[in-house]
Amino acid sequence: MNPVLQTVLPLSASNVVMTFAIPCMKQGLKLDYLWAALCLLVAVCFVFRGE
Repeated sequence: MNPVLQTVLPLSASNVVMTFAIPCMKQGLKLDYLWAALCLLVAVCFVFRGE
């Protein structure tokens, strides 16, 4: 379970940074960003599903 946490925590931290970067860059929150975050989470689940 430890490798899963080591992978998920930086990905979730990057999502937190993105929420602050969007207003600073004056970009709207697009549905593409949410799909990308979901795809990253699903990829982590597939990599570590056997452990």
